[in-house]
Amino acid sequence: MRWITGATACCLLFALLMPPAAGADSPQRGDGSIVAWGYNYFGQCNVPAPNTDFVAVAGGGCYSLGLKTDGSIVAWGDNSGGACDVPAPNTDFVAVAAGGWHSLGLKADGSIVAWGDNYFGQCNVPAPNTDFVAVAGGWCHSLGLKADGSIVAWGHNGYVECNVPAPNTDFVAVAGSGPHSLGLKADGSIVAWGRNYYGECDVPAPNTDFVAVAGGGAHSLGLKADGSIVAWGSNWYGECDVPAPNTNFVAVAGGGRHNLGLKADGSIVAWGYSVLGQCDVPAPNTDFVAVAGGGDHSLGLKPPAVCPGDSNCDGEISWRDIDFFTAAMNDNVAAWEAMFLPGTPSCPFENNDVNADGTVDWRDLDPLVALMNTTCP
Repeated sequence: MRWITGATACCLLFALLMPPAAGADSPQRGDGSIVAWGYNYFGQCNVPAPNTDFVAVAGGGCYSLGLKTDGSIVAWGDNSGGACDVPAPNTDFVAVAAGGWHSLGLKADGSIVAWGDNYFGQCNVPAPNTDFVAVAGGWCHSLGLKADGSIVAWGHNGYVECNVPAPNTDFVAVAGSGPHSLGLKADGSIVAWGRNYYGECDVPAPNTDFVAVAGGGAHSLGLKADGSIVAWGSNWYGECDVPAPNTNFVAVAGGGRHNLGLKADGSIVAWGYSVLGQCDVPAPNTDFVAVAGGGDHSLGLKPPAVCPGDSNCDGEISWRDIDFFTAAMNDNVAAWEAMFLPGTPSCPFENNDVNADGTVDWRDLDPLVALMNTTCP
């Protein structure tokens, strides 16, 4: 299954959803629900009903965001800065990110919408607001990744967290942290800049073979191709002490003072500051497909429901699915994944197995055609 797919003590930071690496074990079919735990004074763990059909999740300082299959964003928790007031039209979003008190959404047309606290200009997306493929939120700053591999950053810059180091090229992923930023290069190296009081920008050697990156309040994390997690920076609460066995991770997320790692078997491992229960993953700790960290709360996403024939996961079975299905023929997951823009929300590869025989091949074509011009339940 493909999963594609950052004024109170709790508001130290946030994190954003990081996608599992290719080759993750296939989770079970689900309903796209979100599980949230930890500090809940502002209701940031109370997912609004109906808690279904989510495809991406993000944690803010004391609030949470979820992206629905229909391209709308749901927000809940602390709204003192307006971070939960999604601007109209609340449609056509393909990715979501949270900052300390502001939120960001990436539209299907490559533009970024930002709302909430804007004291430092963190919601003023620089022109031209086009060609973005990924978005991330920092404490009081924002970042966007362009299709050409460059990063644009705006907002608070007191620690030069918006000054992307040269050469600003070949980036494939971006993460926002407290007052520091991180970018993942195509060669598997991580570039970090901004505040470095605790060494959060000093990427440990060897700075190679990284496939994902995440930031915490004053620490940073990188996921290696071998499934291990590397953490550096502030370790006051053990946030850089990855629990053993440090293997089989497919995604990583940073909170204010805690971290979360998603295992290939769908379980979540959490470590660091846990006085508020943010590291106590609720049972059953199974079948998760994505993870996110808030200031002092955590979130996990369960798999979305399978919709046979909806190869591009837009909620409809139509001619637009044909190219995606063709790429998926003969169980070619890599070719199918390449059809999606970076940051595209979760989509189950099983959607291509229209006749449910366990294989994606020419025998799925007739039932796909029969389902044309229908919508997913």
